[in-house]
Amino acid sequence: MAPVTSCFSDLPDPRGSNARHKLDEVLFIALCAVLCGAEDCSDMALFGQSKEPFLRRFLTLPHGIPSHDTFSRIFRHLDPDAFHDHFLTFMSRFAEQVEGVVAVDGKTLRRSYDRAASQSPLHLVSLWAADQRLVLGQRAVDEKSNEITAVPELLKLLSLSGVTVTADAMHCQRALSQQITEQGGHYALAVKDNQRALFDDVQFMMETAGAGETHVDSGHGRVESRQATVISDIDWLQCAHQWPGLKAVGRITRRRELADKVSEDVAYYLLSDVVSPERLVEVTRQHWGIENRLHWVLDVTMQEDQSRNRRGHGPENLALLRRLALNVAKLEPSKGSMKGKRKQAGWNDDYLLSLIRQFAQLR
Repeated sequence: MAPVTSCFSDLPDPRGSNARHKLDEVLFIALCAVLCGAEDCSDMALFGQSKEPFLRRFLTLPHGIPSHDTFSRIFRHLDPDAFHDHFLTFMSRFAEQVEGVVAVDGKTLRRSYDRAASQSPLHLVSLWAADQRLVLGQRAVDEKSNEITAVPELLKLLSLSGVTVTADAMHCQRALSQQITEQGGHYALAVKDNQRALFDDVQFMMETAGAGETHVDSGHGRVESRQATVISDIDWLQCAHQWPGLKAVGRITRRRELADKVSEDVAYYLLSDVVSPERLVEVTRQHWGIENRLHWVLDVTMQEDQSRNRRGHGPENLALLRRLALNVAKLEPSKGSMKGKRKQAGWNDDYLLSLIRQFAQLR
């Protein structure tokens, strides 16, 4: 099993030289356990005990299966930056080939809040490749506002040629727009009143525009329409604001009908590429895929929001482990939901072995 455990072999071990269990083997067992449905360190130990004959096909396990305390202690003290660097190494060949939309969004781990220690809940910002449905990077930040400094560092790790970066209004910043265009990418950034003067001018410009194209979706008792408008004649706007790379502005009016309730909201966007209204709708819908294809899966399928791991670096490291497991399962080519793939991995050693081989290919 050396080809796979070697992925973790050069991680700095936070324990002393007398540690009984090899760090790379502990992390490998943890990854397999999460692939098979484990939600916490106790589950990891139970998985190891249940699958010990299978694991011994690959691992030496000189002192048997680690206890749940060992798993917990390692994740609590493991350097999260070093662990993230290894995650990026696994994903590097995909990061160089990513196309389409890369969405930026943050997520708070609600149960990581520790009142006794006056510890705020952990907030993570992630990059999500919408077309490939892969997590490309993750950073923990102290507060939601610190996403602004974390995102540029994550984007530096990607090749943005052929990529459109999408983000909410928090990231509607000149410096980020400049960086994206300098890296060869495009952006579609929501703009709100955090950029008050710019927002007012975009809103005024859109009031003079036509109704735009309408796209209607229906299902599950709801009807949802999106009316999109894109304006590329923005010389006076750009003269007034000198926004890096700005080529067009867009507006999407969403109307949702569910039973007897009707809601409507309007969103405005800065665009570094002149796109059709239809493409603007597609790009913004792909952006929200980070909510229902990543965050929803993490919370509902992997129970991330229910995780009570609060000490040390445990919440951040376990969050990254879940995202690594999610990527490995997504890259396995068979069709099926994440829930189904995890069940199959737990029930079928041959399928788990196929996921392990998939993981080996990330190196």
